[in-house]
Amino acid sequence: MNYDSRSPLYMQVQQYIQRRIEQGELTAHDRIPTEKELMAQFEVSRITVVNALASLVKEGFIYRVPGRGSFVAEAAPRVGSTHSVNDSSGKSDSIYKHVTMEKSRLVGLVMPSLNDLFAMRLLAAIRETLQARGLTLMVAFSDGNKAEEERLIRQFVQLGAEGLLIFPVDKDTYNEEILSLKVNHFPFVLIDRYLPGVETDYVCSDNRLGAQMAVEHLFQFGHRRIVICTDAYRECVSVKDRIAGYMNAYEGNGHMIDPALILTDFPMPSEHEAVDSNLLAECMRNRTATAYVALSGRIGIQLLQLAKRLQLRVPEDISIVTFDNPESSTEHETFFDHIYQNEDEIGRRAASILIRRLDKDDASADPVNKYEKVILAPQLVIKRSSAPVQVYAKLP
Repeated sequence: MNYDSRSPLYMQVQQYIQRRIEQGELTAHDRIPTEKELMAQFEVSRITVVNALASLVKEGFIYRVPGRGSFVAEAAPRVGSTHSVNDSSGKSDSIYKHVTMEKSRLVGLVMPSLNDLFAMRLLAAIRETLQARGLTLMVAFSDGNKAEEERLIRQFVQLGAEGLLIFPVDKDTYNEEILSLKVNHFPFVLIDRYLPGVETDYVCSDNRLGAQMAVEHLFQFGHRRIVICTDAYRECVSVKDRIAGYMNAYEGNGHMIDPALILTDFPMPSEHEAVDSNLLAECMRNRTATAYVALSGRIGIQLLQLAKRLQLRVPEDISIVTFDNPESSTEHETFFDHIYQNEDEIGRRAASILIRRLDKDDASADPVNKYEKVILAPQLVIKRSSAPVQVYAKLP
């Protein structure tokens, strides 16, 4: 092999692959040696090989496909096609011929959107933590679409991201690209939820405890008929955990659970839609419940708007508790009682776990049974959207 043994280990691997491509031993779309083969050949750790492959992706020599491997790029440089750097006189300066400009180490973040305070604080904490370690964050939004989430994951890997932070969409089935990352030992951390039965690093809030705290708070105000509601899929793990916490609160207080008060996967009425054309609107209009637990700040805002359209007062006629602060800024005091999930800490912890994965340089360090699973305790923040049940508001 023709490489400089004094170079860093990852660069030796990079030079080996690069020269095979330049000399035509590997051509467009040929699969290059696997990570395991390169680890064995050079007697280096997986992270060393990953860094080498990431550099080759950045330089345009290869592209990577999760679950399949790494392949030679269509326009990969060949011998004789390398452009030298010229000085102002137009003469080639040989000292720059093989110098590659240093590029930022990239980390990708895939999240559904950036439309609430939770997401904004989460993003800020992640960015700050990564920047402190010299990592550059690339952010993309899936808009809650699983296919788009899968595409973004593939794109980040092809762009040379060294690791990924993924805030999964609310769906009832796994994202196959996430499973591919796991199978290929690509560093990633899940945020806000986990995949049941699949071992990964993740950081989330204790969703069961959060829902239980919200319901028990309303119980103390005399509410007994409490709706728990979300437009997300019921089989989404965070939704399932919150419903379980809701049920735990009822059972713990010796009350029967009414399945009709558990509302999931429903469309919210549009601004110009009739108020009685929606299951949640019908529930509110008929005064089926005296209180509502919204499983997102966005649903909390919609509940408040719906109550106003139905000429119901909050909290005098109905009480509302939301997950997360629905307000989009901190310039004024929030109106909503809410479950604070400490998104700043979630972001910091997730980024820190990924950094440790990227810094790990032990070839024998397999993540199996060593995953970091962080579940943070939420807090109940009491403001002005819930109150004791009024005599006239009590239901039979």
